[in-house]
Amino acid sequence: MSEQGGEKSFAPTEKRKRDAAQKGDVIRSRELATAASVAIGAAWLLIAGPWLLGLLADSLRAGFTWDRATLDDFTPGRMLTAALIGILPPVLVLGVAVILASLVSQLGFGEGRWIGGNLAPKGSRIDPLAGLKRMFGPNGWIEIGKGLAKVALLGTIAWTWANGRIATFARLGQGDLLDQLSWAWDAVILLLFWLAAGLFVIALFDLPVQLFRRLTRLKMTLQEVRDEQKDAEGAPEKKAAIKDRQRKIAMGGLVPAMKEAQFVITNPTHFSIALAYDPGKASAPIVLAKGRGDKALAMRELAAEYAVPVLEYPALARSVFYTTRERQVIREEHYAAVAAILAFVLALKRGEKRTAPQVSVPVTLRFDADGRLDPASV
Repeated sequence: MSEQGGEKSFAPTEKRKRDAAQKGDVIRSRELATAASVAIGAAWLLIAGPWLLGLLADSLRAGFTWDRATLDDFTPGRMLTAALIGILPPVLVLGVAVILASLVSQLGFGEGRWIGGNLAPKGSRIDPLAGLKRMFGPNGWIEIGKGLAKVALLGTIAWTWANGRIATFARLGQGDLLDQLSWAWDAVILLLFWLAAGLFVIALFDLPVQLFRRLTRLKMTLQEVRDEQKDAEGAPEKKAAIKDRQRKIAMGGLVPAMKEAQFVITNPTHFSIALAYDPGKASAPIVLAKGRGDKALAMRELAAEYAVPVLEYPALARSVFYTTRERQVIREEHYAAVAAILAFVLALKRGEKRTAPQVSVPVTLRFDADGRLDPASV
């Protein structure tokens, strides 16, 4: 089996999870949405039920109240419309509450994303073969198992609720009507709360299953993991090509300065300073070029190409780098150190054998690699 089409045995990365969520592949639990809706409905009946019953009573009274004006202008349609408008506010409150509960319960697992593309028509939803695969595949058996568990649990809850109330139900209609209606109303609300609790229990067991199914669905092959790492970090070949191009550009601008330089002092890896002394042009050595990082590396490569001596003086290189601009003479405090190095370089060119001089940098001009004063550096 090729690596590209290899087995998906690697856990999905955070990027893959985010990309899947943006496409609508998130954890979904219909049981949680149903439980939230039933709980909201039961709470609405408990709190707003008397409001609805009062509006219904008013509508019935208005509908069964007849006078001469009503008989002269009898319009059943208008009367029915008025009755419906009268009970519409509490029904709208219920509808909005149920919709919000469903949205919040699902958006919470979708990382707060609203995926409009999920509303677009998809051929796979009406494809008979895809439907059969969903019904009789592993996911279908899981859904069947969940359905049976749901029926068993909710049926047990309903039976437990009804078992202690059968005798009372049988006597309904034999006593005071208002008392019996109030008892039945409370009993129905209690049943709804019990059913909502049962659905929440099912949802607690369903969420780990949904999480496992999603992680399994999003598993990655080794090649997919490598490709994602390349996208995140950039292909090594591309990064090397960019760095090489940057170095060539830097070297192109440094060539004139490096041809003129008499020596280069380095950090040794982070900084490079190219210097030269011409009494006819200036009274002190001049910084022809300076650089750090890739530019410093380019300067050392050019120095090797043009046989320019490269000497390691870390403290002096940092000090000159942070105190002198290109094409500017060095500070007076650096005269002695640079003069000693220049004398050593000229002696080497004459063929003399000398030991590299020991130089010092004034305490007030010692810097670390970030340009901060560092009196402890040497």
